[in-house]
Amino acid sequence: MKKIIAATTAAMLMGIGAATAGDANKIVVDGSTTVGPIAKAFAEYYMGKHPDVNITVSESGSGNGAKSLINAACDVATMSRPMKNSEKDAAKSAGVLPIEHIVAMDGIAMVVHESNPLQGLTIEQIRDVYTGKITNWKELGGPDRPIVAISRDTNSGTYETFETMVMKNAKIAGKTEYVGSNGAIRQRVLSTEGAIGYVGLAFREGVKALKVNGIEATPETVVAKTYPIARPLYMYTNGRPKQDTPLYDFITLSDSPEGKKIIEDTGFVPVK
Repeated sequence: MKKIIAATTAAMLMGIGAATAGDANKIVVDGSTTVGPIAKAFAEYYMGKHPDVNITVSESGSGNGAKSLINAACDVATMSRPMKNSEKDAAKSAGVLPIEHIVAMDGIAMVVHESNPLQGLTIEQIRDVYTGKITNWKELGGPDRPIVAISRDTNSGTYETFETMVMKNAKIAGKTEYVGSNGAIRQRVLSTEGAIGYVGLAFREGVKALKVNGIEATPETVVAKTYPIARPLYMYTNGRPKQDTPLYDFITLSDSPEGKKIIEDTGFVPVK
């Protein structure tokens, strides 16, 4: 996955400033840092086969992806949550018709430092950590070490999924640290023995993913719907792309054998 993302990032940087939303041979993608690896890998694959097409991918968060689509600043909004009614209303007011495309499935993994001896937590225990009710790992059977809770920023679709599925709208404690991407959570946990955070399946390298309610976060448990923190990943377009256009080919790549292989290689789960 590192090679794909590194190569694609270089390709994206070459195209920055050249692509403008609405140009038939230029596709601008913006939004989720979770869906980012898929979008970048799709872009690399598609541009490799169609050198005349330029695709740029930005990762400003799901909420900003929605705003970019509404403001006609991008052709594809990548989101790790469904678009909100308020966003759909704003789109309608702007003359934009958001069409939802589910491109993959993902599990939100609870990750800790590799030195942490714990093997798993329940949803209730995770909620108690993030509300501040539990503040030391020894309360969970771990070492006598303060818990450093790391969260995504509130503009993140992953944050909103976590808030809904784990927190059930309970307030996250004030001492929780907020960061701007899956990669930033991974790096913070990687360097902090007492840390806990949550990331998409593709961002578990170097950290320890805990079982949740006794179930491991894997593509297999996401497909089986046994892992309790799983969600679809989305791309949104303004209306349905016309067939035989680069945008149509890009947005439907997830349906093809090549696209499904790319999704698997990036650590996510293809949609059946």
